[in-house]
Amino acid sequence: MRLTLDPYAALESPLHRWWPRAKLVGLGLLMLGFASVQQVQLVPICLLVTAGLYLLSGLPWSFLRSRLRYPGLFLLGMVIALPLLSGNTILWQWGPLAIRQEGLLAMGLIAGRFLSIVTLGMLLLGTTPLLTLMDTLVSLGLPSLLAEMALLAYRYLFDISDQLALLRQAMRLRGFQPTGSRQSWQQLAAVTGTLLVRSYEQSERVYKAMRLRGYGHSRNSASQLRGWGRSSDIAAIGLCATISLTLIGLQVW
Repeated sequence: MRLTLDPYAALESPLHRWWPRAKLVGLGLLMLGFASVQQVQLVPICLLVTAGLYLLSGLPWSFLRSRLRYPGLFLLGMVIALPLLSGNTILWQWGPLAIRQEGLLAMGLIAGRFLSIVTLGMLLLGTTPLLTLMDTLVSLGLPSLLAEMALLAYRYLFDISDQLALLRQAMRLRGFQPTGSRQSWQQLAAVTGTLLVRSYEQSERVYKAMRLRGYGHSRNSASQLRGWGRSSDIAAIGLCATISLTLIGLQVW
C-alpha cells in the first residue's frame, strides 16, 4: 500500500518553487473551475491544462498512476452503467443491452472532471511537503487543532499499515486462506476488530505521552508562510483564475 504523499517534494520544478500559499489558492481556483464544467465539450480543455501542469511539475507518471488506481476503480464502478441506463438515443444494441449517447456523454463528463480534479490534488500533495501544506492551511485560517489532527492521522497510517501486515502474516503462518466462506469472513472481522482495538489503545498512549510533554498548554499557532511570494507567484494565481473564469464564460456563451 502506497501511503506516502510527497516522495518527490524535493524536486526543482516551477510548481515546486511556486510559493505554497499561492499554489494552494491557484490550484484551488482551477479545481473550482473544473468542477463547474457541465458540458462535455469543455472536458478536453480541462485535461489539456491538467496534463500541461503535470508535465511542468516533473513528477513521474508512475506517481500519478499508483495513486489513481483505487479512486479510478471506484469511479469506474459508479459510471460504467451510465451508457446502458441513461438516455434515449441508442448508438449500439445487442439483445437487451444498448449503449446510449446521453449516457456516454455523461460518463465522459464525470470521468474527465474527476481525472482533472484528482490530478490537481495529487500535484498539490506531490510538489509540497505535507508539513508545509499544513502550515499553509493554518496561514489561510484553518484551526491549528485540525492541522495537528491531520498530521497525527497521517503519521499513524503507516503504523496501522505495519500492524496489519504483521496480522496478515500471522494468519498465513497459521494456515489461513481466504475462501469467501462464512468462517473466513468471521476471521477477517476478528482481525479488523483487533486492529481497531490496538489502534485505539495506542492513540490513548500517544495522547498521554503528549500531555506529559506539555501538549495543549502553550500551543504556538503562528504560521511561517504568510505572504504571497514573488510577483510571478501572484501572476500564476491570476492565470489560474483566468482559466477558471474562461471555462465558466464558455458555458454561458
